[in-house]
Amino acid sequence: MILLKEVPELTSLERVSQTLQFKEPDRVPVCPLVSGVTRKLVNAGYKEWATDADVCATAYMKAAEQYRLDVICTLTDLSVEAADFGAQIVYPENEAARPDYSRPRIETVEDYRTIAPVDPHKGVRMSEHIRLCKKLVEAKGKEIPIVAFTFGPLGITSMLRGQEKLFMDLLLHPEAVKHALSAVTDTLLDYYDALMDTGVHAIMADTLFASKSIMSKPMWLEFEGEHMKRLAERVHQRGCMMMVHNCGNGIYFDVQLETMQPEAISFLHLPDDVTTPEELKKKYGHQTTLIGHVDPTWIVQASQDEVRNQCRKQIDLYRQGGGYILATGCEYPANADLRNAEVMVETAETYGRYR
Repeated sequence: MILLKEVPELTSLERVSQTLQFKEPDRVPVCPLVSGVTRKLVNAGYKEWATDADVCATAYMKAAEQYRLDVICTLTDLSVEAADFGAQIVYPENEAARPDYSRPRIETVEDYRTIAPVDPHKGVRMSEHIRLCKKLVEAKGKEIPIVAFTFGPLGITSMLRGQEKLFMDLLLHPEAVKHALSAVTDTLLDYYDALMDTGVHAIMADTLFASKSIMSKPMWLEFEGEHMKRLAERVHQRGCMMMVHNCGNGIYFDVQLETMQPEAISFLHLPDDVTTPEELKKKYGHQTTLIGHVDPTWIVQASQDEVRNQCRKQIDLYRQGGGYILATGCEYPANADLRNAEVMVETAETYGRYR
């Protein structure tokens, strides 16, 4: 009788590392983007979870252990950087923090020129995010990839001005906006350095504006592309990985790959230049690792069987040749039951096996 040698289970860090190299590990990695929902695991309110690195780190670690996550992505909310530039932040009890747009930091066009670089170590929220990453790396970094989540320069500036007014200013007062974008990017360079100093495995930038649902490709390249190129170059110079998150409709894979050369892209909708998932895998599946793209709004109402079937479908579409991490296409709903997140993990652990 010939006995088959049992293949040892990989650590999450090993599994994701092989996937990013377009190899087929023991199974497809999985990472429902659980963020605010993890506060439930430590009985914390939203504000406490988002602003206290000790509470947040404990919540993420519990989620990783209890739900066997292959990646910890430190998304708390999109106003972290904006807060340290002077945005007034509202902290609802059961929703992510957001700016108070009735009191914007940039009230007039002239105010763009008052935006200056800030020290991320001295800002209240960025410094706490740095501390969060340090705690997670020290506790879990040898077992599981820690990905530091940040907002892109256009996103941060929109938080300071308000999106609708920003769009008008991009058309009518582009040089004023560019002044602010440069100051924000200079800060992000220092912020990225501080995050990488903690030992995180990757920086993930939310480039929401790089999608056809928001602005044209030439406009994105003009206003954010050049800044994201600088940021990605800094990340790669430091030997860290650059990742992108974009849940916009018609995401611009092509120009983001050109400007940032990201090791992975987290997405919800198909890119603007493909029409089917099969075409996506063929065109981009060996240029960058695909992270996604189960719809998080759908998953709230879906049955366990529906979630299981959807995960199997996506695994079949994207798993061949590695370069794929099963995930939600955006944050797992912050007030949802976690059972469907667990179903995603279970499906990857069983159906998603390569060997």
